[in-house]
Amino acid sequence: MSIEVKNLFKYYGDQAAVRDVSFSIAKGEIVGFLGPNGAGKSTTMKILTGFISASSGEVNVCGLPVDVDSLNTRQKIGYLPEHNPLYLDMYVKEYLQFVGKTYKVKDLKNRVNEMIKAVGLDVEQNKKLGALSKGYRQRVGLAAAIIHDPEVLILDEPTSGLDPNQLVEIRELIKKIGKSKTVMLSTHIMQEVEAICDRVVIINKGQIVADDTASHLQIDLSHQTVYAEFDGEITKSTLSKIKHVRKVEKVTDGWLIETTDDVDLRKILAKYAQENNLLILTMKTEEKSLEEVFKELTK
Repeated sequence: MSIEVKNLFKYYGDQAAVRDVSFSIAKGEIVGFLGPNGAGKSTTMKILTGFISASSGEVNVCGLPVDVDSLNTRQKIGYLPEHNPLYLDMYVKEYLQFVGKTYKVKDLKNRVNEMIKAVGLDVEQNKKLGALSKGYRQRVGLAAAIIHDPEVLILDEPTSGLDPNQLVEIRELIKKIGKSKTVMLSTHIMQEVEAICDRVVIINKGQIVADDTASHLQIDLSHQTVYAEFDGEITKSTLSKIKHVRKVEKVTDGWLIETTDDVDLRKILAKYAQENNLLILTMKTEEKSLEEVFKELTK
């Protein structure tokens, strides 16, 4: 695992910002780390990057304990904080060279040129950072975060304050980077998570309340509704007798079938069709939006 967090606690005085948090992220995954303001996202990320220490628990990055061997782990981590800290009086190349020197990057001149090309800074590379738009400043922050070729990239609100065009550009850039690195990012933009993340971890009041793919979270098995069309004669009475089916309604060419049991109705209907020599022409689940799921888990 690239990131392993076990039983993590962080106290500020008597207040627990993070309580018994555990999760892991495999190499090559892009994971969205979600939660309302004050849920413990930034605190967890700062502990992962070695900026602050945990009160208790284990945090490992690429097999190395962060609290014990922070210098070595920081070589393996690229970090873009929520408020991208830049020296605005520096030029783009000058700043990236400065960051590269702190990591003792070899062949720094060529590496800086590679990063400028990789994040699309070519047309702005001769400007001072203070003259750049928010979108280009984020690109500089990303370039600085990956200039030492880290295995893990941690991004805290990487698209905050960007316009729609910049959002798309930065998302595509993160997806591109994620092909070769492990990426963990926090965001409040649900479309962003659906667009680029392989998995979602949701934290609320310092505790993990969900850890799954976005598509699985959007299917509520405790109250699932499936639309199905069958090639063959079938009646409302017949469907109503299937185990776990609680409600059946005829609509156009198919049926709306509901359950309030904690089961996957799709599997039950597929098994029923097979046993009764019926062909399923269409079957789709009515899903909640990720925003609805988020609200339910964090209200």
